[in-house]
Amino acid sequence: MRPRTWVLALAAVFALLQLAGVTGRDTPDSKNYVSYALSLRGDGKREAAGATIDWVCAGRASIAQRKQSVDVLRFHAPDPTARVTERCRGELWRVVDERLRAGQTGGHIAPFASERFTRIFEARPGYPVLLVPFITVFGVTWGVWLTSVLVAVAGGVLAFLVLRTLGASPVVALTGQALFYVLPCGTTAMRPMTEGLMLALTLAALWGCALAVEGRGRAGAALVGGSLVLLFTVKHSQAMFLAVCLAGVCAVTAVRRRRLDRPQLLIGSVAVGGALATVVAASLLRYPSTSESVQDLLTHHFRRPDRARPWPEFLHLEVNFWVEWLRRQFWEPLFLTALVAGAWGAVRQRPVFAGFLLAAAATGFLTHAAHPDITIWGDRLIVLAWLLPVIGLPLLLERMTGVRAAGAVAAPGLGPGPAPGPGLSGWDTPVTR
Repeated sequence: MRPRTWVLALAAVFALLQLAGVTGRDTPDSKNYVSYALSLRGDGKREAAGATIDWVCAGRASIAQRKQSVDVLRFHAPDPTARVTERCRGELWRVVDERLRAGQTGGHIAPFASERFTRIFEARPGYPVLLVPFITVFGVTWGVWLTSVLVAVAGGVLAFLVLRTLGASPVVALTGQALFYVLPCGTTAMRPMTEGLMLALTLAALWGCALAVEGRGRAGAALVGGSLVLLFTVKHSQAMFLAVCLAGVCAVTAVRRRRLDRPQLLIGSVAVGGALATVVAASLLRYPSTSESVQDLLTHHFRRPDRARPWPEFLHLEVNFWVEWLRRQFWEPLFLTALVAGAWGAVRQRPVFAGFLLAAAATGFLTHAAHPDITIWGDRLIVLAWLLPVIGLPLLLERMTGVRAAGAVAAPGLGPGPAPGPGLSGWDTPVTR
């Protein structure tokens, strides 16, 4: 079987497994994105709120039914679906009706929360725009699920392409794709949130860095720049973090080597431009500031009065958070072990590219540092750090087995490369250096 066949097979298996949970994957923020998408396709406030509430409550009822079915004391009790659905709809409609009567009708998002909190999500149109065609054609439930599957599958394929571009063998590259699906990256990407797109676009930027390292500088820089632009629409803070981290790696490399190679120069230039453009665009569009984000954190989404001195409190919480976070990681050191092993594999096998990979992983820590909330489900804010083991562990496997392709793979559609042989494509034809 050709590598591309294995890629499609892995993606298909992952997609089929996701049928185990079509509903019930939403988080408290998911309803903001879904109602945003429904508004973009032309639904009114109450219509968008109603479709979103039906979707959310169906998920809650599904979870309640599954939990009760395995509850050793209540598995024989009546089905809770109707009761949970009715209570859920009552709670959400009460909030929406009160806010609509109070005149909160602006923006694209149904008034599930205050206008001040909703503005944070209004600044993230990328994911809702992606949802629109799928929920229009397949309905809310299947449209959201299918979007999540495609985003998660794309992340795994991009991991494969990054590794193949770096000259890894098909087996090593397929390992990276599989790791993306089985590690928290795949689970988080399936959540109807921005994290899935952030993972995919960050991997696309890493693919651009790999192309630049392998001699495809212009194509790589264009891919990094395009990824940063799209990231801005998904979550502008991630675009800023990634741009700053990539620029920082290029600067450190230049100081250490006392020169800047062409790949670092191209990526560094794009990253600096991306960071400056993000700051200017966010200011012109009047996106919520960093201070507003801190107030959101400390006031539990603006449900309490603003803090008079937010920054000292934030720094105090920051220190406490990382102490507790490290304590929990030491109890279950899988994440830290995976990070160390991934970093070792990348640094030893692809030292030039390793800096870019470390920069991308660092954005996960920066995102969590900006939201030091230990209660957030599944550490989804730090999920970008898992890209380090997704790419680095296969490279460590390559080092241990000594299996390496003859060269880097030509990126399909991104510039010249050697002509594929009969029956082959850019997915499985190495480029001689």
